[in-house]
Amino acid sequence: MSILVTGGAGFIGSYLVEELVRRGYAVRILDNLSTGRVENLREVPEGSYELYVGDLLDPYDVREALEGCSTVYHFAANPEVRVGYQRPQLDFEENILATKVLLEEARRQGIELLVFASSSTVYGEPTQIPTPESYGPLKPISSYGASKLACEAMISAYSHYYGFKAVILRLANIIGGRSRHGVIYDFIMKLRRDPRRLEVLGDGTQRKSYLHVSDCVSAVLAAAEHCSEGVEVYNVGSRDWVSVLEIARIVIEEMELSDVRIELTGGVMGGRGWPGDVKLMLLSTEKLESLGWKPRLSSREAVREACRELLGEL
Repeated sequence: MSILVTGGAGFIGSYLVEELVRRGYAVRILDNLSTGRVENLREVPEGSYELYVGDLLDPYDVREALEGCSTVYHFAANPEVRVGYQRPQLDFEENILATKVLLEEARRQGIELLVFASSSTVYGEPTQIPTPESYGPLKPISSYGASKLACEAMISAYSHYYGFKAVILRLANIIGGRSRHGVIYDFIMKLRRDPRRLEVLGDGTQRKSYLHVSDCVSAVLAAAEHCSEGVEVYNVGSRDWVSVLEIARIVIEEMELSDVRIELTGGVMGGRGWPGDVKLMLLSTEKLESLGWKPRLSSREAVREACRELLGEL
């Protein structure tokens, strides 16, 4: 039986495809290439995967790609949290509706396992840090977080209705090569335009957990391999966190720049980068680590490695 990876030409999805192929699985990819890129798959041996260029909102595309698959890794989504403030409809369509179409086809075809890339944004602004999977009530502060939480609920319901296993992964900030959004990529592009000045959104004190994509993929597969029944929820992140201002300094150092003026915008709503930005985020990963997984890199090490990878690509 084949494995389907939705969003498999995207940032995290392409690394996941690489590792699945390396482990000998037959892999299919469904991606509309709106943010994914075929060149992200250049490290995957030619002929070792099938690429279906199609849209999750189209039941026919999903039906065709899913036929004969026993497992689905659902990583297709709107990848940019902050656009939801201007275009909340995007999160509704590309996250909620797309997942609903996938679930309908998955239950018709009798899949055995669904692994879903959710987000730490489902927690909103928790009062318990590090935040465990059992924290509640969940009160997202962005349409992105709300859409991911809605997807989690639908997956849980379909799993219980139709008897397939499900793994829900609440991801921290995942970083690394091939990423074309997020704070590191933004800082690099800003400094290439003006190497003497760096604008930092917010007040600079935003502090979050960052995980390198290689650690993310190993966590995804560890969680999937240990799912025996029902629905399991895991936080996926590093054990520490790093501030936006520290990230800015690491990027400046890796670009070998000097005399860079860092300008803080001050942000909105108490120093956030944008409306809906969670200012402090650190996940408890004890549940995932009980499976034998642990991150290879700390948040700062991941930021530095991701910066080097992106500088080598851009």
